Amino acid sequence: MIPAPPSSFRQLFAQLGLLDDPAHIASFIADHQPLAPGLRLHEAPFWSASQAGFLRDALVQDGEWAIAADQLAQALQPPAPEQAGSPTGGG
Repeated sequence: MIPAPPSSFRQLFAQLGLLDDPAHIASFIADHQPLAPGLRLHEAPFWSASQAGFLRDALVQDGEWAIAADQLAQALQPPAPEQAGSPTGGG
């Protein structure tokens, strides 16, 4: 089961003009993950010009939307590799 996104995600998605229910947010993340290495959130090709501008401003100005934008950027990163096979893993 996919965990529910934080409420700030829902508000951010609504602000971006996107569907903001948990199922659509999870689908959006799955469809757009992972961001290309070195690509900033607002540079991703799937944003409209106004969405990209909003995200850029949110991050640059470190405004009220910065935390949610940072969380979205993190959610769009590749999933972390499994720890079980690590050389320092127990066993």
